[in-house]
Amino acid sequence: MPTTPIPDDLRAMLSKPNPAVIATLNSSGQPITVATWYLLDGDRILVNMDNTRKRVEHMRNDGRVALTVLDDDWSTHVSVIGHVAEWKDDEALADIDRISTHYTGHRYPNRTDPRVSAWIEIDRWHGWGKAKQG
Repeated sequence: MPTTPIPDDLRAMLSKPNPAVIATLNSSGQPITVATWYLLDGDRILVNMDNTRKRVEHMRNDGRVALTVLDDDWSTHVSVIGHVAEWKDDEALADIDRISTHYTGHRYPNRTDPRVSAWIEIDRWHGWGKAKQG
């Protein structure tokens, strides 16, 4: 698996509002996956969650995560393995609005539930289909 930096063609793919699935580890070490929105933010990946979600607890207890991003044809995808490097309460909803606008063209509609942002540093990645390297 290659490490960072990610090549320009994969950066272009990760910059699109593609479907993605994130994996976290629960307290017993069992992997848990859930569909998620994400945003490539420089060399890191931004995810934003309702602060009451169980995956926030999982990620705070064990910051290791994996994110699989699917391109348009789904046979092309990139799996990123990394760790949460930074947390920030999203009190003004600026981060979720950035992500929501990226995916829907509109601000995030729920303006009342508490949100938290996590930035994932990419440790390594693996591509399939058109994203396959080497």
